[in-house]
Amino acid sequence: MATAENTTQENRKILFNAFDMNCVAHQSPGLWTHPKDKARDYNTLDYWVHLAKTLEKGLFDGLFIADVLGTYDVYGSSNEAALSSGAQVPVNDPILLVSAMAYATKNLGFGITAGTAYEHPYPFARRLATLDHLTNGRVGWNVVTGYLPSAAQNMGDTDQLPHDERYDKADEYLEVIYKLLEGSWEDDAVQNNTETSVFTDSSKVHAINHHGKYFDVPGIAITEPSVQRTPVIYQAGASSRGLKFAGENAEAVFINSSTVEAITKTVAKIRAAAVAAGRDPHAVKIFAMQTIITGETEADAQAKLEEYSRYIDPVGGLTLMSGWTGADLSQYDLDEPITNIESNAIQSTAATISNGTGEGAWTVRKLGEATGIGGFGPVLVGSGANVAAELARIQDLSDVDGFNLAYAITPGTFEDVVDFVVPELQKLGRYKTEYVPGSLRNKLLGNGDRLDDTHRGASYRLGARNSTATTDLSSISAQLVSQGAHS
Repeated sequence: MATAENTTQENRKILFNAFDMNCVAHQSPGLWTHPKDKARDYNTLDYWVHLAKTLEKGLFDGLFIADVLGTYDVYGSSNEAALSSGAQVPVNDPILLVSAMAYATKNLGFGITAGTAYEHPYPFARRLATLDHLTNGRVGWNVVTGYLPSAAQNMGDTDQLPHDERYDKADEYLEVIYKLLEGSWEDDAVQNNTETSVFTDSSKVHAINHHGKYFDVPGIAITEPSVQRTPVIYQAGASSRGLKFAGENAEAVFINSSTVEAITKTVAKIRAAAVAAGRDPHAVKIFAMQTIITGETEADAQAKLEEYSRYIDPVGGLTLMSGWTGADLSQYDLDEPITNIESNAIQSTAATISNGTGEGAWTVRKLGEATGIGGFGPVLVGSGANVAAELARIQDLSDVDGFNLAYAITPGTFEDVVDFVVPELQKLGRYKTEYVPGSLRNKLLGNGDRLDDTHRGASYRLGARNSTATTDLSSISAQLVSQGAHS
C-alpha cells in the first residue's frame, strides 16, 4: 500500500494524463481554427492512433477522454452558440476509440468517461470488462453523474436529479458494478478444459441478487473476470458530496484549481476523504488540470501564446462556462460582477466563480478571457526547463501526484510537452524513463492489478473482506485537513 512517507518525498515522479474529448472543441474553443490544429480530424482513427503513439512516446500514464450526453444550451437558453463554436458538439462516443488505440500501443492507459444517470449498469459492466480484456488491463472509468439539463431531457426526464441525489444513485450504480465484476465469478471459474468439455465451472459463478432503490439486478455477470476485474476508478467532483464519493471509490481524481494554494487545499480534502473511508491517504492519485504552452526557449513559448490567443472564441468559452455552472452568462453585462451562483450543475465550478479571483469578482469579460485557452484551468507558459521546474515546485508544495494536461492545439501541445518538458523532468529525476509492467492500476498505484483490499469495491468480493488495515486513521484525516487549511 502507498504511504504518506514514501509518496511525499521531493524526488517522487510526476504523472501525466492527456485530456481530450471526441469532439472538435474541447477546452479551448476557437483554437480548432488554427492551421496546425488537427481536432477537426476527431472522427478518424488516424487522429486518435497518432495521438496515442505520441503520448506513449512521452511515457504518459494515460489518455483521459471526457464526454457529455447533451449540448451546452444554458448560454442564451439555446444550443446555437455551442453548435456555431463547436463547443463540445458534435461529440462522438469515447468508448469506441479505445480498442484501436490500445492495439497501436503497449503501455498507455485509457480513462473513458461514462455517466451513471441514464444507462443501466448491467450492460455497462459488460463493456467495461470487454475493454479491460482487449486492452490487457489498461482501462479506467471516469465516473460522472451528469450536469447538462439537455441530456436529462433527451433521455426522457424533465430535468436532472438534484445534485446530491445524483451521487446517491451513482453509489448504487457502482455497487452493482462491483458486485458484477468483483463478486460474481470466482477466479478459477473458467476451466477451459478440452478434455472434460467444460469451459466454465457453473458452481463457481454466482448471482449477485441486487435489489436497490434504483436498480434490480438478480443474475450473474456474463463476462469472465478481466485483468483488473474492475477498471481503475477515476472521478472529478470536488463538492462536499463529490469528495465523499471520491474518498470511497476513486483511485484517481482530477481537480481544477488555479493556484498552488487552492490545489493544496483540495488535495488535502481528497486525502482526508480517503482516510475517512478507511483507506490510505495516498491510495488516490490526484491530477491537477494544466495547459502547457512550451518551446525550446521562453521566447518561443511566449510567441506561441500570443499566436494562439488570436484564435480564442470568447462566446464559445462562455457557452462552456454557462453549462458548467448552470448560469446563463448571456444575461450579465460584460463588466457586471458575478456572485452567488446557485448550481445544480458542477457545484465546485460555480463556487469558484462565486468566490471571485482574489483581485475582485469575476465578470463575463474576465471569464471569456480566462476560458479561452485551457477551459478555465491554469496555463503554464515557458521553456521546457522552466515548465519542468514549475511542475516540480507545484508537486512539492501541494502533494499533488501529477497533471491532467489540456491542449491549446492538438496534437501540437502534446508533442511540445513530449519534446521539451519530459526530457527536462527526466533530468530532474522527476519523471519515469520507462513504464512499469502490468495493468493501468499497477502502473499508477504499484499494488498489482486488482482493487486494494481497503477499497469499497473489495467488500463485494466473494468471501470476507480483507480487514488487515485496522490502523486508526482519524488523526491522519484531521491532520490532512488542517494542512490544507493553513497552506
